[in-house]
Amino acid sequence: MEAERVQNIASNSKDSIPKEFIRSETEQPGVTTVKGQVLQVPIIDLNDPEALRLIVEAASEWGMFQVVNHGIPNDVMERFQEVGRKFFELPQEEKEVYAKPEGAKTVEGYGTMLQKDLEGKKGWVDHLFHIVWPPSAINYKFWPKNPDSYREANEEYVKYFHGVANKLLSSLSLGLGLEENDLKAAVGGNDLIYMLKINYYPPCPQPELALGVPPHTDMSPLTILLPNDVQGLQANRDGNWYDVEYVSKALIVHIGDQMEIVSNGKYKRVLHRSIVNKDKTRISWPVFLEPPLDFEVGPHPKLVNEENPAKYKTKKFGDYIYCKFNKIPQ
Repeated sequence: MEAERVQNIASNSKDSIPKEFIRSETEQPGVTTVKGQVLQVPIIDLNDPEALRLIVEAASEWGMFQVVNHGIPNDVMERFQEVGRKFFELPQEEKEVYAKPEGAKTVEGYGTMLQKDLEGKKGWVDHLFHIVWPPSAINYKFWPKNPDSYREANEEYVKYFHGVANKLLSSLSLGLGLEENDLKAAVGGNDLIYMLKINYYPPCPQPELALGVPPHTDMSPLTILLPNDVQGLQANRDGNWYDVEYVSKALIVHIGDQMEIVSNGKYKRVLHRSIVNKDKTRISWPVFLEPPLDFEVGPHPKLVNEENPAKYKTKKFGDYIYCKFNKIPQ
């Protein structure tokens, strides 16, 4: 049965939203956002001679930062964004061709609900997931054929994206006192998967009551996100929710669960959420750098000794995902 998509609900909601999208008062952004104060997350120029130190500091103290001069050309980013936006502007029946198969174990495909919400609430967002690297893991049936430049634009973006991912992983590895490639090897090595998610947040008539994506930390070691120009990312700092202001053409980097685990707690995952806009469509393109599902991740052996025992369990990434999606304690 075809799920009801938020994009369709939004087009039929003129003044109010269905009750399943109204968050409890403890989560409503209109109540819980710190007003008049924007969180100044670090902005790091990857050409700065001090970039390594700044990346390590940001990962340790913030769990989130923005990078500029990252090496992905503006026109490559714009084409990548344009084809994603055009997919969501297709007629509904064309998008449903790429719907996530019912009962599938993969997250790949077009969809709406992602994980259990303890209060039964829904996020004001539709999404499209598909793997963009490595080629051996790609399933092209989840890649839109319309617009016809979709594949080319994605492949071009990934070609440049490798440089950013490798720079960040090597910097974070060196920051732990490891060899340059140790960290990447510990989270998947050459089998590391790039999982793209396009989040599409249509205009919402009551944005103060709803959330696009509720509070969460990313399961991946690292997430590298390209937003459009509509603000909407919020981060939790000292128990409070703040807006994070984008820098134009920057990439936003999130430290995720697996990075906190493999660093044995030195790098801090970031608790974040997304809000929605009354008049504008917000779209974001996070790429999650993920180990294969059967790959075991735990505190790096070189970081564990008698003085610094392991703070986290070692487990297969697929088992970690299952527990987190189903709200099972890790």
